[in-house]
Amino acid sequence: MNKSAPFIIVVFVLFCNLTLSAQDWQYDLEDALAIAKEKDQKIVLFFTGSDWCPPCIKLEKNVLSSNEFSTFAEQKYVWLKADFPRRKKNKISKEQKKKNFALADRYNKRLVFPVILVLNKNGVVLGATGYRRDLDVKGYISLLTTFDSFGK
Repeated sequence: MNKSAPFIIVVFVLFCNLTLSAQDWQYDLEDALAIAKEKDQKIVLFFTGSDWCPPCIKLEKNVLSSNEFSTFAEQKYVWLKADFPRRKKNKISKEQKKKNFALADRYNKRLVFPVILVLNKNGVVLGATGYRRDLDVKGYISLLTTFDSFGK
């Protein structure tokens, strides 16, 4: 066996684990609404400045990307991301930028970051939050779950 084979296997396993624990983000409201209606789920809309907003980066790294949160999230929600990056290397397409600004015009007119909105399957806001230092993963799970009850 090749000496580098164990290293390649470890890297492959780590890569698979990382990709499995991430949310399946949608980037188009109409697609997210269609999926939410089909699965009878709510939507979590995340407004972020992924490459310039420290609270956005912390929220995604410490909460949204955790295995515990991802497991909870994939069972309960359709994930919709509106990213507003500033660095050239993270540039999004003009079409996506237009979609993100349309989302902001509808749900985040003041362009506050980060914002997490829970929407029902018709696009009505049930609850909102942002980065909260007082909440860990379990705290965010509990908070999002309380928003669910507003949609019933």
